[in-house]
Amino acid sequence: MNQHTFDVVVIGGGPGGYPAAIRASQLGKSVACVEVDRLGGVCLNWGCIPSKALLKNAEYMNFLKHADDYGFGIKNLEIDFPKVIARSRGVADRMSQGVGFLMKKYKVTVVKGRGAIKNPTTVEVRDANGVVTDSITAKNIVIATGARPRMIPGIDVDREKVLTSTEAMLQKEIPSSMIVIGSGAIGVEFSYFYNAYGTKVTIIEMMDRIVPVEDEEISKELKKIFEREGMTIHTQTKVISAKRNGNGAVVEIEKKDGTRETLTADVVLSAIGVQGNIEDIGVEAVGIATERGWIKVDKYCQTNVPGIYAVGDIAGAPWLAHKATFEGIVAAEHLAGHHTDGVNYDNIPGCTYCQPQVASVGLTEKKAKDAGYEVKVGKFPFTASGKAHGIGKTQGFVKIVFDAKYGEVLGAHMIGPDVTELIAEMGLARELGATGPAIFRTVHAHPTLSEAVMESAAIAWNEGVNF
Repeated sequence: MNQHTFDVVVIGGGPGGYPAAIRASQLGKSVACVEVDRLGGVCLNWGCIPSKALLKNAEYMNFLKHADDYGFGIKNLEIDFPKVIARSRGVADRMSQGVGFLMKKYKVTVVKGRGAIKNPTTVEVRDANGVVTDSITAKNIVIATGARPRMIPGIDVDREKVLTSTEAMLQKEIPSSMIVIGSGAIGVEFSYFYNAYGTKVTIIEMMDRIVPVEDEEISKELKKIFEREGMTIHTQTKVISAKRNGNGAVVEIEKKDGTRETLTADVVLSAIGVQGNIEDIGVEAVGIATERGWIKVDKYCQTNVPGIYAVGDIAGAPWLAHKATFEGIVAAEHLAGHHTDGVNYDNIPGCTYCQPQVASVGLTEKKAKDAGYEVKVGKFPFTASGKAHGIGKTQGFVKIVFDAKYGEVLGAHMIGPDVTELIAEMGLARELGATGPAIFRTVHAHPTLSEAVMESAAIAWNEGVNF
């Protein structure tokens, strides 16, 4: 068995773990990172990055369907679906190799295997056979073991006909029909992707609307667009069971009125959230506090055990890669004694990369009113945007919710072309306490999609001139 001593050991090399390791090294700490699989974690290898490659393919597919609108005559279009999948895997492979390069650049020692905490200053590493190969002693431990698809009783995932997101991005052929259970970001993105290739998509959502964490107007708009694209959507509908049935799958649902119905499809995608990889990592051994399957942390990502931190999905919602990365950096800076303000969990953007895209940050209009705010609301449609017309994507709108008393941005909610690129301006505005007038009196280049942000703010103050 190999014995090591470091200042910091990070368990997990995903979007929370590897930035924590690199930042700690930048601050002069000796660092080891234990990773059982590929550097970059689920996000880089099986989530954020390869799925965005697939979604770009779907965007091009939809363009080709309407190429005549742009003056292109395309006949006898052929689809090489395995090549579509291979492209996304190639993107993931290159990015994972890039993380490996960064680890070497910043002198982080990568230890292969499954890490578990033995005591507050020791991590043991085991190989695939369960044999202890390494023992690492460190002053600080950062847990970044991530999460996996949630399994629900009655939904019999066999990974062939009843799928998780991993299998959904590895299909060898286009299914003729698909039932998607859950309409969060994962469910919506795969619904958009397969619908673009001609799959008959049915979405089942237990809540009263799709993308239920978003502003109600965003949910309503996306549902309207998806239905126009041929998808079937059942809201306020519970899945009783989902299982393989011969060469397909069968799903039993219960509607709001209590009636039950049986649906069939080639495949079913279970997209009902994630659960933390909390088992067998030594949480109980050292008394780390948990809540509902997640490790409890403060704004510096500290657990209740001195010297031990937790970042990313294992530390709870929101389950987003950029939240994980920020937490990793905060944890590294805090354990190194470097000043940090901690994580502002009220200002983390959420993005969904279907088309039109969805992006938001801060409070919805309803939540702002429920919190007691008097609000000003500005809403600007992309049908009034010259740039949107120029690129042929005019669906959606930008909606900004302001505090009527002081003018600060309480929340921003967008659906439309490339809005995941526009939401950062709203995050910065909230971080700096910017007001509506500060936004619309900042000159935005014309023609750009970002003008919709400026115009939305101006409308809230009754100073809009383009809608």
